[in-house]
Amino acid sequence: MTDRPVSRFPVPDLEDMPQDIRDRILAVQEKSGFVPNVFLALAHRPDEFRAFFAYHDALMDKPGPISNAEREMIVVATSAANQCQYCVVAHGAILRIRAKDRLIADQVAINYRKADITPRQTAMLDFAMKVSQQAYAVDDADMEVLRGHGFTDEDIWDIAAISAFFGMSNRLANVTSMRPNDEFYAMGR
Repeated sequence: MTDRPVSRFPVPDLEDMPQDIRDRILAVQEKSGFVPNVFLALAHRPDEFRAFFAYHDALMDKPGPISNAEREMIVVATSAANQCQYCVVAHGAILRIRAKDRLIADQVAINYRKADITPRQTAMLDFAMKVSQQAYAVDDADMEVLRGHGFTDEDIWDIAAISAFFGMSNRLANVTSMRPNDEFYAMGR
């Protein structure tokens, strides 16, 4: 544990937050046993907090052929490329739990091409990384590769949207110097 701040921007006290944001934070705290610092840091801007988590939930909490663990793989791989410590640590913990694999998050963060994942997952991450790092170069051939692994156009949209959303999230986390909660490091190990 350290005394380092959660963010380089002001973090409002829980009692000073709008009721809907306070309720969301308390629900997360009840479920996880702590408040992830992203909630505290983004509470600085309530309208943006609401928009951020609405889009996050729309992308990350949905059923479909891309599993919740695979969605977290996208976040971990692209966040590592964007050097976002907060997202690699926090979503790495979630990936370990969702995949029921204590090694996968570290493998994906360091070099997903050598991770113990399927060829389908590698293709998914190749595309997510291209969206994250070279979206201007995405072309029809990229779509065909994914379709060859059984991804639909809707799945491809999800992969791209997750990568793009977390590109924005990574940049905010880096600018705010958002600190990962100590609790994340031991989760799922």
